[in-house]
Amino acid sequence: MKPPFDDERDLRISRIIKAEPSVIWSAWTNPRAFEQWWVPAPGRCKVIEFDPRPGGALHTNYAEADGDFGPHLEACFLEVVENERLVFTNALVKGWRPAQHAFITAIVELKRVAGGTEYSSHVMHKDREERDKHQRLGFEDGWGTVIAQLAKLVEPR
Repeated sequence: MKPPFDDERDLRISRIIKAEPSVIWSAWTNPRAFEQWWVPAPGRCKVIEFDPRPGGALHTNYAEADGDFGPHLEACFLEVVENERLVFTNALVKGWRPAQHAFITAIVELKRVAGGTEYSSHVMHKDREERDKHQRLGFEDGWGTVIAQLAKLVEPR
């Protein structure tokens, strides 16, 4: 199921990455590769648990350039369609258990296009206030930066 985009509650970002969907998929589903691009540099990501299947964990920690690691994202995969779509939410944690604090549900889609793959993220929030908060926190810059880092990792040199 692909929910419609809601202008009041959702944000979206899309880029063309000059790589095949399968190559991007590997960078998304291999924890060591994922750590290389998931947070804006010079920040660092550490995968705590990563199980890309419905009900599986997406749990990462974050550190500033030289700082100690602390909590970042504890989420649950809802849908996993190889080379096409990943859906995750932090409203749930591993095993579809309710989380303490919900913020987003994200749909990441990979679509083959001329010259590579259209990589798009549709990020849903419970209300306009949460969406606006995410925008103020730097959604475009943050998600845009990590997509650029992903592209740098997977595009041929």
